Amino acid sequence: MMIRLMSCIRTLVFTGLGALALAPGARAEPWTPSHCVALAQGVPGVSFARLVPGEGARLRDAAFADPLTPDRVRLHFLGHASFLIETEAGLRIVTDYTGHALSGVVPDVVTMNKAHSSHNTLSPDPAIPHVLRGWGEGPDLPADHYLELEDTIIRNVTTDIRSYAGRERDANSIFVFEVAGLCIGHLGHLHHEPSAAQYALMGRLDVVMAPVDGGYTMDLASMIRVLERVRARIVLPMHWFGPGNLERFLAGMPDDFAVRRPGTGELEVSLATLPREPTVIVLEPQPVFAAPD
Repeated sequence: MMIRLMSCIRTLVFTGLGALALAPGARAEPWTPSHCVALAQGVPGVSFARLVPGEGARLRDAAFADPLTPDRVRLHFLGHASFLIETEAGLRIVTDYTGHALSGVVPDVVTMNKAHSSHNTLSPDPAIPHVLRGWGEGPDLPADHYLELEDTIIRNVTTDIRSYAGRERDANSIFVFEVAGLCIGHLGHLHHEPSAAQYALMGRLDVVMAPVDGGYTMDLASMIRVLERVRARIVLPMHWFGPGNLERFLAGMPDDFAVRRPGTGELEVSLATLPREPTVIVLEPQPVFAAPD
């Protein structure tokens, strides 16, 4: 755990929108700093500010490969547990990558989890520069990712999974993407409520992609408790298999979470346009088919 804490601490001087103080000699970074790492709040001599979204701020519909302004991120629900994240610098990141649902495009980064084959591929395209597996070579060698790339930081927080052999330690990863001042979390194939230490390593999420199947990952009551604890401004349901599971999840969410159904597979998010109240946004699964770059 100490190794994981130290890997997060490397980002602390950049935590918070517009950090008001930097450590001596810290270099200017190409990304907009986020407020993501909760542990940063205790660092002496560092102050943090967060932009409060304005009244009436609205998320903008998006289109694959359209140019992005520096303060925006595009999220595209490819299906199951896979999202395409596009950044202003042109990065394309795919979560829980299976090799499908993204035709004609080679991502810059893919993340994978191993609970089921629908969350990974054993033969990722060798042209992909960065393949981040959410599992390590055993409980003593968990996956430990910290990637600074263009305008984005990608890191992981390991959790356990159920397996035929019982509980398998550190075999799933919650991947966290810090980009455009936002903190975006993908819970992967989460099988248990995170510990206090795991919540701290995740940090304060603005957007969370959550599996809501109600059985293969976690029962709905437990998943809803996780989402209440995380308190992200945007919850993107995934891993819901069919409308019945999705509707049961939506019906179980507390009344102080709004629900939006934009009827699209994509949206653009910025720190300035986050909803004031926690909001579940239902994106429609939509594979991407594009001509190669």
